Amino acid sequence: MSQDLSRYHRQMLIPGFGEEGQRKLLGSKVLVLGCGALGTVIANLLARAGVGHLVVVDRDFIELTNLQRQVLFDEQDVTDAIPKAEAARRKIAKINSQVKVTAVIDDVNHTNIEKLAEGCDAIVDGVDNFETRFLANDCAVKHGLPYIYGGAVGTVGMTYAILPHTERGDSPWEQAGAATPCLRCIFEQAPPPGMNPTCETAGVLSPAVSIISSYEVNETLKVLTGNWSAVCPTMLSIDIWANTVKQFKVKRAYDVGECACCKKRNFEHLAGLLSSATTTLCGRNAVQLSQPKDAAAPKLDFEELAQRLRAHGPVTASKFMLRADIKDNGAEYELTLFTDGRAIVKGTKEPNTAKSIYAKYVGA
Repeated sequence: MSQDLSRYHRQMLIPGFGEEGQRKLLGSKVLVLGCGALGTVIANLLARAGVGHLVVVDRDFIELTNLQRQVLFDEQDVTDAIPKAEAARRKIAKINSQVKVTAVIDDVNHTNIEKLAEGCDAIVDGVDNFETRFLANDCAVKHGLPYIYGGAVGTVGMTYAILPHTERGDSPWEQAGAATPCLRCIFEQAPPPGMNPTCETAGVLSPAVSIISSYEVNETLKVLTGNWSAVCPTMLSIDIWANTVKQFKVKRAYDVGECACCKKRNFEHLAGLLSSATTTLCGRNAVQLSQPKDAAAPKLDFEELAQRLRAHGPVTASKFMLRADIKDNGAEYELTLFTDGRAIVKGTKEPNTAKSIYAKYVGA
């Protein structure tokens, strides 16, 4: 049975799109990693554009502070304590019944990302940490999937469409001469936790999120419709408060570097060699988080972290450890950080909750 395309009439008028492009969208499957600030805009716009199947993955529940920027949610979702991925599925069902949404309430990690990406045509970034981004990058390069990177905090956002070099070199974007460096060509290693601000410590303006996620969707639509020459080859950085737009020419990063991922085909993140681990501490109502061991990575800057965390509660810091009391969504946690990268989150026995607290207030 032929699908009614009338709702997509306006975008089908775009050159290079048309009915053929729309039918490609309806036959596409996209993995949306994260359903927070970026992910809700991404899922919303992809659904309205008619991408046939969205796999939306997120481990968290909706909080009141999310509503300032996470556009698929409302106050009733907060009251009902609905997981973000499931709330997104319900909303999208009311927006476009032609779109299938698979809601996955889980932490994205090296044990499940390849299965999540199975059958997908692209991976779109809605996460808040580089560990998951490098994991997605590994998966994209290994399986020859376009990966649309994006991130926003404060008033600044960055985005970049990755069309990876494949082992055989026979992908449609390579044949069109549009292959790009991967994320590890540009960022050899992830910045250590604490080096980058988070939304909870630096704040975030919703327009910054909306602009970056909309740009991600724009590049995804080009990818899914096969408009390879239209995909932007530069990394875009926007500061909406300072009124600056920068484009970084990164194409040579593949040629001049010896990328461990896309050149050497060494998928360390996908193998779990650089992933963090969690341990529930018996009888302590606490979870220990262990970061990947990397001798070259800088140590946590306790002084800088203490300044940021004092906005959320009392902080005690020394050269050996930092301890902060944090109130988050009505719950109280004690966050202890050590110089070797370990962290203990007291106030929960749930690893996903501990990971969420760590990502929000320290970074990941």
